[in-house]
Amino acid sequence: MTRLLASACCVLLLGACASLPPGRDYPRTPLPAPEHAANPALVKPFAAAAQSHPGAAGFRLFSVGVEGLLLRLELIRTAQRSLDLQYYIFHGDESGRLITEALAQAAERGVQVRILVDDGETQRGDEQLFALTGHPNIAIRVFNPWRYRGHNTVLRGLEWTFNKGRLDYRMHNKLFVADDAVALIGGRNIGDEYFQVDPESQYADDDLLVVGAAVPQLAAVFGQFWDSETAVPAQALLTETRSGRRTARAIARRGTVPQKAASAGFNYQDKLAANEPLADVLAGSAPLGWAGFELACDSPDKKAVAAGRRAGRLTFGPVAHAIEHTRSQLTLVNPYLVPTREELALLEQQRAAARRVRILTTSMEAAKDPLAQAGYMRYRRVLLESGIELFEIRARPGSRRGSGESKQLTRTGNYGLHAKLIAFDDDAVFVGSMNLDQRSRWLNTEDGLVVHSSGLAQETLRRFDAMTEPQNAYSVKLDPGPRGRGRLLWSTEEDGRTVTYDREPARSLWQRIEIRVLTWFVPESEL
Repeated sequence: MTRLLASACCVLLLGACASLPPGRDYPRTPLPAPEHAANPALVKPFAAAAQSHPGAAGFRLFSVGVEGLLLRLELIRTAQRSLDLQYYIFHGDESGRLITEALAQAAERGVQVRILVDDGETQRGDEQLFALTGHPNIAIRVFNPWRYRGHNTVLRGLEWTFNKGRLDYRMHNKLFVADDAVALIGGRNIGDEYFQVDPESQYADDDLLVVGAAVPQLAAVFGQFWDSETAVPAQALLTETRSGRRTARAIARRGTVPQKAASAGFNYQDKLAANEPLADVLAGSAPLGWAGFELACDSPDKKAVAAGRRAGRLTFGPVAHAIEHTRSQLTLVNPYLVPTREELALLEQQRAAARRVRILTTSMEAAKDPLAQAGYMRYRRVLLESGIELFEIRARPGSRRGSGESKQLTRTGNYGLHAKLIAFDDDAVFVGSMNLDQRSRWLNTEDGLVVHSSGLAQETLRRFDAMTEPQNAYSVKLDPGPRGRGRLLWSTEEDGRTVTYDREPARSLWQRIEIRVLTWFVPESEL
């Protein structure tokens, strides 16, 4: 108890009213220039197509979770010059350790590795990543770090209370760039649940593999975040002594056994040995679609840009423009739906213009964030009254079509939604990290692409249709009956029969009570 009180005093004295992150003055030593020229393995397969599509980019969507893990491991293994990773969450679980080991092995080959991680939702064990900091070819920076480096919730709560203005600003981006030639962007963090290998919890999500003209622009976005004063070298935050390169080399030899990944299905071990699915992309047997695009990314100093104090980019601008120019239908997949006033107006304007608007979001029973779910419930009736078609994903889908899950995992754990997709008519789509909520609009930095591809948009629509089939989701409607008084109804299919509930489905009575109570108090600006 004495140690806890002393730590609490230190947190308050050192962190109170701090407007800039700790360690911001730590020397920023750049990595040496990459030794190799452009990587022919990642450039040559797309050179002809890139030449015949000037200014465009090649895209392929990967919705199967295990394939998202395989792609990262295979791109790390194929890289020769550089690897840039930018993530909101980088867990130290099985998949996180596999990727960490692969990065250490790449550094041993001479690849220059830069890793930028957020510090908002770190868990015990995630710090395993920092053991790589001793390697001369690896640099790690932490976006807007906490001063307290432990995991005691009381101490973190104290620091949050006295530094909310700073700590509330988070980097929610997800970006992976290999050799400045191939990029992955989308909703996936680094963690077992995001790659759908955890039997207790799986998230539906997407990776968009990108080559061509978009990659240099995405790499430039990474560079801006990397060079921002909010990105602090990890060495400035470490309290333990490290043994330098020896520790990183030990990680390269560590050899985590992929028990979850191997048992999750989709022949993980065989595909990894064959470098699949990356090999199919490089060989052209998994062809890319080429199309024009718009970058939809925030600047690192998003707050200043949004306030007009500084020039820069905002993710919402290109997305809002695409919504405004939708002609017939707007289709959204988004797990956290707490729209700002402007976002709600955009959706209502689409309906007023007789355009079809469909949304797939999270049901109460599938919710893993009770605060976000409580915020969403305030808007459900307004959305339905405007004529928007609303679907909520079930915690146990009856079919795995469109889910990204393997057959082995369809009946285990809790299934949830984490993908962020918007299809504009059937000829363009947004893929990225942005939720349709207040936090993504004002408090998080986000990234993504608006891709003008009918093939990609139609693929997104097919996935939406599969995920909203009656056995996979609840169709939420207002009761039209004279005695219904506009109450909500949830229709789904169970054992081949249509079932309609007039009481919201939930995992337990306690969950229902908890979320209902939160609707009275939760501040929407934090959601």
